[in-house]
Amino acid sequence: MADAAPADRGGRGGFRGGFGGRGRGRGRGRGRGGRGGRGRGAKEEKEWVPVTKLGRLVKDGKIRRLEDIYLYSLPIKEADIVDFFLKDKLKDEVLKIMAVQKQTQAGQRTRFKAFVAIGDGDGHLGLGVKCSKEVATAIRGAIVLAKLSIVPVRRGYWGNKISKPHTVPCKVTGKCGSVIVRLIPAPRGTGIVSAPVPKKLLTMAGIEDCYTSARGCPCIWSIDIQN
Repeated sequence: MADAAPADRGGRGGFRGGFGGRGRGRGRGRGRGGRGGRGRGAKEEKEWVPVTKLGRLVKDGKIRRLEDIYLYSLPIKEADIVDFFLKDKLKDEVLKIMAVQKQTQAGQRTRFKAFVAIGDGDGHLGLGVKCSKEVATAIRGAIVLAKLSIVPVRRGYWGNKISKPHTVPCKVTGKCGSVIVRLIPAPRGTGIVSAPVPKKLLTMAGIEDCYTSARGCPCIWSIDIQN
């Protein structure tokens, strides 16, 4: 009996193993993926549930092209509608982030204003402007607004109608505040002759060759971009 006691202790791990039978040794067995990881896995995309009549028609396949929406001037109230048609082609770029302040009784309240342009390089362009307390929130909101404001861009030729459209179809003038921007057709191979900001917007719209002219005070960012 006396000899059997130590053997019994050894069967349970004894004193040398230190509660080895309970599985709390060096090999705890939990791992980093035992309980689904710590949130490092790929997030599952949520299924789009449309909330407007236009969204339901798009999801059911009744509207197959984005141009059909523009044809009947239907307002787009969901950003997922644009993602449904142009998700793989859309590219967004943050044009500028600027701090704006408001004077209150407690002092100055600083917020961030984000300008985001979005386009597919094939005749669709959108611009979003959003102001928020945080930069990331402002950028996300601007991207959503850019998708909601996306519009078709008409393109044309300079000279003979050879290959695909590459420039604006005619001389176009836009005005916002004191700024007047004019787009002039250019021959193939000219490129976009403009300032850096309009050049980004025209490239996203799918225009390859164009002359530009700006008058007024184009140094004001918000007016120049929205023009």
